[in-house]
Amino acid sequence: MANNYKFTGVALATVSQTALLTAASGENIIIKSIRVTNNTANNPTITLAVTDTSASTTYTILNTYRLTSNTSEELLEEPVVLETTDILKATMSSTDSTTVTLSYLVIT
Repeated sequence: MANNYKFTGVALATVSQTALLTAASGENIIIKSIRVTNNTANNPTITLAVTDTSASTTYTILNTYRLTSNTSEELLEEPVVLETTDILKATMSSTDSTTVTLSYLVIT
């Protein structure tokens, strides 16, 4: 088994559900940090969900969390695990400029 620590970011400016991170076939991911930065004076909300592809089900892990204007916030209190082909998704309430960054461990 190989362990690789990684970091990625996604700029969100849409109300459509957006895939933030997908576990590739044959890998598991442990997400250690989800940090969101609201780059506007508005207070949009964010919803996070994980699609468990083996169960064909999507689970909400954070529902309509209100973001404070012009701030960054850590959204995780505990790690989130993505199994093979699971998907972490985000949905914003508005088209305000928001950035989501992820720090995670990939296990293959």
